[in-house]
Amino acid sequence: MSQHADPLTLEVVDLIASVVTRYHEEYEEAACAHNLTGAQARVLSLLSHRPMPMRKVAVRLKCEPSNITGIVDRLEARDLVERRPDPSDRRVKLAAVTEEGRRTEERLRASLDFAREPLARLTEQERATLRDLLRRMLGENAENADEDEDCRDGDAKD
Repeated sequence: MSQHADPLTLEVVDLIASVVTRYHEEYEEAACAHNLTGAQARVLSLLSHRPMPMRKVAVRLKCEPSNITGIVDRLEARDLVERRPDPSDRRVKLAAVTEEGRRTEERLRASLDFAREPLARLTEQERATLRDLLRRMLGENAENADEDEDCRDGDAKD
């Protein structure tokens, strides 16, 4: 038995899809302006929070570990990330941003203008309400929502 969404739900879904599409387009453009693919930018962004095993990066970005290895290889060749032993288990290698990687990620994030203008039209209370509603929609995945991307690296940019 198929349930049909009400018109308001359909409109909200269409609006969310438009926001996501615009965000992805701008994110890809910003990454390209920093000579990164979107996947490289997402890995750099994720690692800017804390070093982590590449297998965990793959899980967080929902892709194959071998793909993350290639992405990290290209970022490492540009001195944006490094591999280091995990202090708690030296058999495990952590991927971590370098200082240059942190600066690049900060410049990348600062260049994302898409949401600033529309969000500036909302009051602080409206932005807080929107944030809370989005977190509620995402449930337990709210913390990982910004990393819930695929990791196609596209053409490598070295």
